[in-house]
Amino acid sequence: MKSLSAEIKIIITLFLTICLIPLSAQESVPKSTNQATLLGLGRAFLTDTYLSPLEYSGLTMSLLHDRISPTKYFNEKLLLQQQFQIQLAFTKNPSASASEYFGEISYNINGLYSFFKNEKFQVLGGSGLDTSLGGIYNVRNSNNPGSLKTSVNLNLSAMAIYNWRRFTFRWQVSSPVVGAFFSPQYRQSYYEIFSLGNGKSTVQFASPHNQLALRNYFTVDIHLNNFTIRTGYLGDFYKTDINNIITKIVSHQFMVGLAVESLNFGGFKAKNDKKLKSSYY
Repeated sequence: MKSLSAEIKIIITLFLTICLIPLSAQESVPKSTNQATLLGLGRAFLTDTYLSPLEYSGLTMSLLHDRISPTKYFNEKLLLQQQFQIQLAFTKNPSASASEYFGEISYNINGLYSFFKNEKFQVLGGSGLDTSLGGIYNVRNSNNPGSLKTSVNLNLSAMAIYNWRRFTFRWQVSSPVVGAFFSPQYRQSYYEIFSLGNGKSTVQFASPHNQLALRNYFTVDIHLNNFTIRTGYLGDFYKTDINNIITKIVSHQFMVGLAVESLNFGGFKAKNDKKLKSSYY
């Protein structure tokens, strides 16, 4: 009986082992989501001929949340990037006799396909949707002190990532292709648009003939075991030319913040832990 009992135990053990082999073979290495929150500080240049023919310049600051997560599409080579940003600017005219204030909330989402990837280098490209809502306020003006800035665009984006020791370098450029943005007619007041309902032709079709924009984003991740410091440069150029109104918003910012993996691992540890697979590093 003891011999029979031992044989039964062996059979059960072998059966369970055989059953668990397919489960372990089907188990994929989990991919983590990389996300970072950064503070930006720099200089902004504002030109809006609806408000003033002069260029205003001054301090700008922003809060940016950048998130890159894996997807199951295209053999898991497609990444999803989301960016949410709040930006403020406090500017003055060349003689410092008047001020303009700028504020904007923007959100964009991109699908980025990995065309090439090895242990150190990765190249991605794709497209997505870019939306923004904000405006410029001129203290000196009395009749038309403000100018609404809002747009929706389909944009193209390219990204390159390079890992070197405890550093990760990333360069990304993005630009809109087609979309729509708001602009009044020349000398048309916002009272006339919103109160009297005369808002015809204020929503303009956007393409490179009347809208030019470029985002240049360069970051360096410094991996310090359990946490990662992300620092870099964010440059934004935006220009529209419609209805005899020229708008140009340019900013250059130094960015700094922390980057984390969604599984609560710092970038360096996630990069080297075989049980984890980062979608970014």
